[in-house]
Amino acid sequence: MRETTKNDGLPHGVSEPYWTWPKLKPAAPVTMAFPMSEFDVVGVGLNATDTLLIVPHFPAYAGKVPFEEEIVSPGGQVASAMVACASLGLRVKYIGSIGDDERGRIQIQSLRGTGINLDHVQLRKNCPNQSAYIIIDHATGERTVLWRRDDCLRIDPDQIAPEQITCARMLFIDGHDTPAVAHAAAIARQHGIPVAVDVDTIYHGFDKVLPNVDYLVASSEFPTAWTGTRDPFRALESLQNEYGMRVAAMTLGAHGSLARIDGRFVYSPAFVVNCVDTTGAGDVFHGAFCYAVLKGMPMREVLEFANAMAALNCTALGARGGIRGVEEVYALMARAERRSHSDFAAHAARD
Repeated sequence: MRETTKNDGLPHGVSEPYWTWPKLKPAAPVTMAFPMSEFDVVGVGLNATDTLLIVPHFPAYAGKVPFEEEIVSPGGQVASAMVACASLGLRVKYIGSIGDDERGRIQIQSLRGTGINLDHVQLRKNCPNQSAYIIIDHATGERTVLWRRDDCLRIDPDQIAPEQITCARMLFIDGHDTPAVAHAAAIARQHGIPVAVDVDTIYHGFDKVLPNVDYLVASSEFPTAWTGTRDPFRALESLQNEYGMRVAAMTLGAHGSLARIDGRFVYSPAFVVNCVDTTGAGDVFHGAFCYAVLKGMPMREVLEFANAMAALNCTALGARGGIRGVEEVYALMARAERRSHSDFAAHAARD
């Protein structure tokens, strides 16, 4: 078994901010390019440490298949999105909780080398980090995820102070610890800070989050499940009309992404690459989406840029294995073929 990160150097301790941990130093001071904000984006939510199992083909139900390789790799929705943002040159802060086991050590070591501010990452004593076992079909790069997150990792809303949110130009959240992210989103809305959210399933209490969201970027399943309509276009329109977010969007996997803005739909086909592993593609898409919005790109370019960065991530193993910088993203956009879904393209073209 090989690991994608080093394992040394994470001490045990009680729940406490990252900067108070023994042997670990706070992130270096950030040069402020924007006088009113210390960071470009702050992320609140999940991290995970994955075990990748590469198999020649996915086994049949109740069957057996030998695996070719086992790799331990850091991941998690918000943490991986923040790593993508940092790779693109943004000033990034991450707020979350990490267990004090070996998987937690792997996760924190992976984040320490990115330049992300970790002052309010909390170490949870006698608590295993969130983990996932991900089966990757070598033939297609598609993955199946088995995951676990113990309740001892739950983020308490009271541990998120307003200044932890107002220090940034944008807030990015997931939906898992719903009370905590609802609290963070409310703070952001009160201070005029845009909120972007990655949501892939229905969480209890998420209706308290959505009114404070500016950029909803959901999985393809969430809009139809939430609204009860099978038409994805009507589902996005319904979400946007009910909650008033500026953009309601969804990722479409191998077919790209779709967004509704200013009463019109924008569809962006996917980029064709040699797919090795789809793990983390959505997380990286969200990081690139945040970057592109902060750079003021029009929505079509936002989706194209995010699609391209997600596609690049699929060319290597692991949730963050193919994260690249701005120049490589634009190079792929200039040369790669596109894969379009005819129904989405036709419907969007009518707007």
